[in-house]
Amino acid sequence: MTILQPPKPKLWIWFLTLAGFYLVWSWLVFHDGQWNEVVTHWPMAAAMAIGSYAAGSTPMGGGTVGFPILVLLFGESAELGRDFSFAVQSIGMSSAAIFILSRRQPLAGAMLKGALLGITIGLPLGIFLVAPWVPGLHIKIVFAVVWGSFGLLHLWRIGEIASHEGMTDFDEHWDHKAGFFVGLLAGAAVVSVSGVGVDMVLYTVLVLLCRADLKIAIPTSVVIMAYGSVLGIFTKLAFTGVQPGVYGNWLAAAPVVALGAPLGVFVVDLIGRKPTLIVVAVLCVGQLVWTLVQESQSLGVLGLTGSIIAVVVFLLGFEKLRAWGAVLGGDDVLAQTTQSSLTGTNLAAIQEDSSSK
Repeated sequence: MTILQPPKPKLWIWFLTLAGFYLVWSWLVFHDGQWNEVVTHWPMAAAMAIGSYAAGSTPMGGGTVGFPILVLLFGESAELGRDFSFAVQSIGMSSAAIFILSRRQPLAGAMLKGALLGITIGLPLGIFLVAPWVPGLHIKIVFAVVWGSFGLLHLWRIGEIASHEGMTDFDEHWDHKAGFFVGLLAGAAVVSVSGVGVDMVLYTVLVLLCRADLKIAIPTSVVIMAYGSVLGIFTKLAFTGVQPGVYGNWLAAAPVVALGAPLGVFVVDLIGRKPTLIVVAVLCVGQLVWTLVQESQSLGVLGLTGSIIAVVVFLLGFEKLRAWGAVLGGDDVLAQTTQSSLTGTNLAAIQEDSSSK
């Protein structure tokens, strides 16, 4: 698998784009008399100080914090939370991505290129054909279940995930194809509905199937979500419009996340990724519990049961990816311990296919 790691950092590119952003933001706020909007929405700016750090240091975008704060804490609609996720990440995640690229951090090149192509097709299709048919309650549940499952995965497997070094070397064509389907499906089914998610899905494939080092998997996930956020917000602005209230919250939070996300990229190299991932995983599980309790009457027994079953299905899927990754990576001990999770899968065929490559 190609690892893009050019030799010399060029941080002046990031500083230049950051200066350009603050000039535009200042013009929008002071020339157009929007300072009152910034002051009115200061709680979101404060919340996104934490969210942007998580966006740069973990595979979970700033919308992972912004969505539940707007929807669960502030009582806003799920549609507003989704559109705000697109808007705020288009600044924070983009700033972090430019910072990553300027520092010449290693990326999973072939899989990232495939995912970029996939989400370019999948996200607009999802915005036009999927998202309009998903009710606000279901948006909340999709977000809660996906990120709750992701949090549980890390609380259970963080030691193993954090121990990976390098990546399992597959054929680049296979990597590109896998990335394409991740971008296409996640863009259409998850990102279009919740405003976040392709970063988490690509990261999961990288760490469980490809057994990638966190220093490769997390920057790759940041770059794909940055692109997805920019694509999402421009698609909505051009064709569907965004929810009222997005602009005011964006004005308040944007100058914070433009620095906070790159700060997360930098600081996590000093303190390590494992502690931050554990904290964010706890938050992901917490918002799942909070959502299910808050929406228990609307969901009813059937809805609550279905949500819990969905979490279990996600966790079983994660375990299956992990077992495949062990087989393809040649870890016989791990493969034997996880064989029971691959019911109906021909492990010998997979191993033979891996050897042939």
